[in-house]
This record gives sequence, structure tokens and C-alpha cells, in this order.
Amino acid sequence: MPNAIIPTSTPDTVLQVSALLPSLESALSEHYRTVRLPELPDPAEYLRIHGDAVVAAVTSARVGVSDALMDALPRLGAIVHFGVGYETTDVARARARGTDVSNTPDVLTDCVADLAVGALIDVMRRMSAADRYVRAGGWSTAPFPLASRVTGKRVGILGLGRIGRAVAQRLEGFGVQVAYCTRTPVPGVGYRHLPTAEALAEACDALVVTVAGGRGTEGLVSAAVLEALGPQGYLVNVARGSVVDEPALVAAVEARRIAGAALDVFTDEPNIPRALLESDRVVLLPHIASATRETRAAMGDLALRNLQRFMTEGVLLTPVPEASPSTH
Repeated sequence: MPNAIIPTSTPDTVLQVSALLPSLESALSEHYRTVRLPELPDPAEYLRIHGDAVVAAVTSARVGVSDALMDALPRLGAIVHFGVGYETTDVARARARGTDVSNTPDVLTDCVADLAVGALIDVMRRMSAADRYVRAGGWSTAPFPLASRVTGKRVGILGLGRIGRAVAQRLEGFGVQVAYCTRTPVPGVGYRHLPTAEALAEACDALVVTVAGGRGTEGLVSAAVLEALGPQGYLVNVARGSVVDEPALVAAVEARRIAGAALDVFTDEPNIPRALLESDRVVLLPHIASATRETRAAMGDLALRNLQRFMTEGVLLTPVPEASPSTH
């Protein structure tokens, strides 16, 4: 941008990489020399001149910190994610250059698990579809078609981390038979373990996806997995859109090779394939699994505490695991 005014910087600057919770943004500005990258007239020029002043970056789970941005910040010591996911940041690369990475685990577990179970009930009992039916006047002409009950069903959980375990615990109240798939069995867990996503889908009436995103799980719910789930099976995804082969899902929905799907995440958010938009057997949610006032406030508080710990002690409160996890 010609004649752009590039803000000055000072040592120990905190870089806000993306839009965040307003209360978190206010706290960052109040307590630290914070520069908001999206609001700069010329971000590239700022980084060229002042990149060596930045010691910490705060970002959302959806945006992360790119390799190019890392390279522009030679003194970057910490990347603080607002969110449980961190696949948008190359953690191994960051740590190899001396930059630690944190996320906000645990505080969103309950809300994501609540929504996963609610979505499962919705798609199996066709609650959203029934609501549309009533509003359109259908009830005055014919009874709503029968749905499928949840109680007693076989539900597979793909990824038995914090969120997966919380989903399983909630489903126990429905008399559900829970099975799960992870790379290796989880110690101390009594649920049935199956070695592959395809085997899990074949053994279940519904598949709930809670596995972490990233390259290791991309397309894990494949055409073969959906085929194994079958025409009486339901898919619920509260993990990442990348985990599901979306074209395969569209094809399965269109051909009625699965009974239905409840989706909170998509490959190219907020863009959703028309076939999913038009299917009355698909429940669509705008990535809201953790979107409650209570949980977002807790996430913001944990992100801020991570930054505070780094700025005062040089370490993070909740660093992400050394290896990419197989589950949330």
C-alpha cells in the first residue's frame, strides 16, 4: 500500500495473527505491546521491518501460524492457539526452531461432547427435519415419517481422546453399545476397540468422529468407511472437515448409501456442497461445537494464561503433545 503508515514496534511484542474473542483481544492490548496483524495496512512491510521484535504470536485454531510467518519472526518463542486444534501450525517445524506451541484443551470438552450427542439424536430422530415439516404445514396433511431410535444402538467413536471419552460417557445413559478406534487401545477403557475406521463403521449403527485433524487423519472417513457404515448408518462429525472425504460423503448421501449425517465441520468452511444443503437427511451446523459463552470465555482465559506464563517464565501452561495425537 503506497505511503502506508507502518506502526513502530518494541522488543517483546505480541503479534495477534487473527481475529479472536473480543475479551481476549482487549486483555492482550491491555497487558502487552500487541500488534494486530490483520489490521495492518501492509502486514508484509511491518514484518520485514519489525518481525524481529515479536516474541509471541496468538492465533486461532482455524488460522494458526504459517511457515512463512514463522520465518518472518526470528525471535518467536511461543505460538498460543485459541482452540483445541493446532493442525494449521506445523508444530514440529516450530519446535525445531525453538518455538513452543500451546492450545486450549479440556475447557471445551463438555460443550463439544454435548453437541455431538445432540447432533446424533437430531439426525437419528430427524428433529430438525421434523421442525421444518411442522413449519411448512406438513403436519396438517400427514404424520411425519418414522425415525430411528437412539437407545440401545451401537455407536462407534473414531478417536477416544478427551472429547471422545466424554461422548462415550454421555451415551452410556442411552444404553448404547460403545466401540472405538484409535491407533492403539486406550489403557483402562472397557469399550470394544477396533483397529481401523472401516472395521468400526461396519460394527456400528452410527459413527461419531472426534479424532484430531491434520495430515495424519485427512480423509480417514473414506468412501470405504462410508460403505461399511451402510444404508442404515449415521455419521456425526464434530472434529475437522478434513477428516471426512467430503466428495465421498456427498456421493453416499445422494445415493442413500448412508441413512444420514450430522456435520458441524466442513472441508471449505463456510462453503457447503449443494447436495448436503438440499438433503433433508443431513443436519448442518456452522462449526459451533464449542460456541457457548461459558466455553469461549474459558478458552480465552486459558489462552491468556498461556501467554502470561510464557512472558514471565518462558514456558507454556498447556503445550501441545510432542507427537501429533491420534485423538482429540
